Amino acid sequence: MSTLYEKSDSKPPSGSGSCLYDLLCSETPRWDRPSDAETTTSWFLRKEQKSSGARTRLERMLEESGNSVCADCGSPDPKWVSLSLGVFVCIKCSGVHRSLGTHISKVLSVKLDEWTDDQVDSLVNLGGNNVVNNKYEAFLPDSLSKPRSDSSIEERSDFIRRKYEMQQFLEGNEQTNCLHQTSSSTLRNASNNHFSDKKHSDKQSRHRIGQRFRNSWGRKDCDQLKSRHGEFVGLIKVNVVKGTDLAVRDMLTSDPYVILALGQQSVRTRVIRNSLNPIWNESLMLSIPESIPPLKVLVYDKDTFKADDFMGDAEIDIQPLVAAAKAYEKSEINESMQPGKSVASKENHLVKDGTITLTDGRVKQEISLRLQNVERGTLEIELDCVPLTQ
Repeated sequence: MSTLYEKSDSKPPSGSGSCLYDLLCSETPRWDRPSDAETTTSWFLRKEQKSSGARTRLERMLEESGNSVCADCGSPDPKWVSLSLGVFVCIKCSGVHRSLGTHISKVLSVKLDEWTDDQVDSLVNLGGNNVVNNKYEAFLPDSLSKPRSDSSIEERSDFIRRKYEMQQFLEGNEQTNCLHQTSSSTLRNASNNHFSDKKHSDKQSRHRIGQRFRNSWGRKDCDQLKSRHGEFVGLIKVNVVKGTDLAVRDMLTSDPYVILALGQQSVRTRVIRNSLNPIWNESLMLSIPESIPPLKVLVYDKDTFKADDFMGDAEIDIQPLVAAAKAYEKSEINESMQPGKSVASKENHLVKDGTITLTDGRVKQEISLRLQNVERGTLEIELDCVPLTQ
């Protein structure tokens, strides 16, 4: 809170305000009291120091036995972490982990994400790659080989799903022997039949579209994933900044959250209570399939006793951003520039042109979206295309 008494000739307030003013002055001389800018700077410095300390601990964990290679395929120098499972994985396996949904595997980057001491403590408690693999691969059949660094997305998806989602090789799983005898083709056919019926049911109601995106990718058949999307070509970091003048879905307000969907993947923000102008400032990561689909954005109002209410949707064409990221991935240009933009028109959902910028070697884009199929509302979103090399 800033003070209003910086001029030497200003009079202190009377009453209770005077007591507070005297207390502030007695503990901090007027000429030494920090300004708002200084206080904010100090806060950011403390936050950066904490994040730096946590990342240092994280990097030390990478040097421990077993953590220097991907837990699932053995690729060296993994730079991604499943915080919920406690394993270090390579960028290709991280895409499959992300597809399982955050309820199974919450994926963070060692370098790109900010880490807290609590997060590192949680990772330490889970034990690292060796401990987790001893648990989830305790009954791995001799006839089944783990993926290698050059394995296809199909092979990775099949193994990682069976390992973490189906838990077929889990220590202490009484049904393990039966599951091992089940052929992969039988599993695929059963999965296809079940989720084909579910997909057909979801189409019955447009406003239930969010159900298709809530952590759904991991529940799709890996063969279907391969045929539709092939390999990943990169990652997109989406910062959901804020919403403005959103629709009312409760008595006078709403409890909004945002779902992001790319292909069969989906992630969601936290819920902001009682706000039509929510500020999330929340970053979420999605893998970019080889056949680049539009980024779908959906807004819902969280309800406790009934289905969540639809608050609008929109789509973003990310192909221009990905093309710029590929073009400048190995560029040595140090100065900022604008390699392109998405032009607002009646054919898209942009409020204004979305300029693509190249800053410090990173290709980013700020997007302002007008929500569709709803009476009102806009969203501010920042996109950051992350090359596979990072």
